[in-house]
Amino acid sequence: MKAKGLFAPLGLLSIFLMAAGGITYAITGEMGNLPLTLIWVGLLVLLLFFYIFFPEIREFITKRSTKYAFNTAIMSMVFLVIIGLIAGMSIKYKVRVDLTKDSRYTLSSHTVKILKSLKEDVEAIAFYRSDERTRQAMSDLLSEYSYHSPKFSFRFVDPDRDPIETAKYEVTSYRTTVLKYGDKHEIIGTESENKLTNSLLKLLSKDIKVFYFVSGHGEKSIDNKEENGYSYVKDAIERENHQVRDLLLINAEKVPEDAAVLVVSGPEADYLPAELDKITAFVKKGGRAIFMVDPSGGLPKLTSYLGGFGFELTNDLIFDKTSQVSGSNIAIPVVVQYDKNHPVTREFEQFTFFPFARSVHIKEEPAKGSFDIAKTSDKSWTVTSDIKKLTREDEEFNADKHKRGPISVVAVTAVEVNLGDTKAGDTKAGDAKAGDAKAGDAKAGDAKAGDAKAGEGQDSLKTWGKIMVTGDSDFASNKFMKAGNKDFLLNMLNWLAEEHVLISVRRKEPGLTPLLLNPVQGKIVFWLSVVIVPSLLLVAGLGVTARRRRGA
Repeated sequence: MKAKGLFAPLGLLSIFLMAAGGITYAITGEMGNLPLTLIWVGLLVLLLFFYIFFPEIREFITKRSTKYAFNTAIMSMVFLVIIGLIAGMSIKYKVRVDLTKDSRYTLSSHTVKILKSLKEDVEAIAFYRSDERTRQAMSDLLSEYSYHSPKFSFRFVDPDRDPIETAKYEVTSYRTTVLKYGDKHEIIGTESENKLTNSLLKLLSKDIKVFYFVSGHGEKSIDNKEENGYSYVKDAIERENHQVRDLLLINAEKVPEDAAVLVVSGPEADYLPAELDKITAFVKKGGRAIFMVDPSGGLPKLTSYLGGFGFELTNDLIFDKTSQVSGSNIAIPVVVQYDKNHPVTREFEQFTFFPFARSVHIKEEPAKGSFDIAKTSDKSWTVTSDIKKLTREDEEFNADKHKRGPISVVAVTAVEVNLGDTKAGDTKAGDAKAGDAKAGDAKAGDAKAGDAKAGEGQDSLKTWGKIMVTGDSDFASNKFMKAGNKDFLLNMLNWLAEEHVLISVRRKEPGLTPLLLNPVQGKIVFWLSVVIVPSLLLVAGLGVTARRRRGA
């Protein structure tokens, strides 16, 4: 027994040898002869220890206290593993909820889409004093940006403590943020998502797209700041780093080569054949155009021209009962249905309003890029566009006189162009038939000019022109250029200009949130706040006064 006790240190010796082998491997980084030898000898010594002390080990394991300790150790390990798994899953599958009414702590899908498209690193340098009151707001905003893209990083610099870094970026005031992208940089003044995202767009843009608005026929003016003007449209387009220009088509030799999109915004007078020929030549070379045509009942040449591409513009006016729910009148139909197969409306879910709109329809053929992408509700109907012929009976749907909704107000088609056809630009407007266009791609809406396949001969080079038509131009006027309408118009223009990353929902400008009441709700508020509650207070006051006098 005494001799057996001499082997007791073998247990500690085996642990020491294996630990030494492990440490040697950690230091050298290689499982060489020395660490292998130490670990192997340690294992042999441990086996020898188990062999010599096997009865004692078996007796120790079978003890009740040992079983309890073993069970406790197992349960503790399981608990720690579960905690670790929960922690790991919470990092990878975290869920964040913004409970504020206007989602002020959540970036818009527009910003998120741009951030996810980053291919190179962007760094934001925020020049804020350590005790600056708005520093935390900027930190929260930049943290959201970096959360959505590993390519976006930021850091703060205190101008007072680091004047050299401040002078390097020519920063002259506090609360200034510099965005760096490659060798370019932009300066932002305040803690605004819109300004930060717009600056990011300027950095990312490799070229500036030009949007031409045709003038000379009573179209909405991009310089008009009145309610029916398009100055808000111009501002919104320029904020996305595009350019907006007027185009007097009758004086131009052709549509300018740098035109990304040609916009016809609510003409009041008809176009001349020579002007339509110029537009046709532009589209036939892969150009993109949007026509916003009001229900004036006139413009026979323009409507006939668009008919040549397959569009049906009916001389009607859309009434919609759904509009009254939002406080509008029935002549401002609400668009609630969007084609989920088209890039412009695939993810679009906001309501849009088209005041005094006409129906626009095209035979839907996805293979040819023809879609009705926006429709009014099933509570809408069409009436005559001749205001003088409208009667009170037209304010209610009559199956014998009216056409029931949903009514299409926006349609689009793609026009196949063969770059090898040198006569394409000479094609007359009336000869252009979108129905002849064979997209060959179920998603012709995504067709891009420049998709031509090289190496198949000049005659086989093909590209796509795109034409979009809306039955109203007022929806984009200054009066109606708000959240849903603004996003919808910009998405249409960006899709035509092939700025696909910009097709999304933008951040709403912070400000007052209007409460829209229908007539019944308005009367309830009036009677409660102006008549009923004051009357009850007056009666109660008179009653209390009379009772006190009797008591006196």
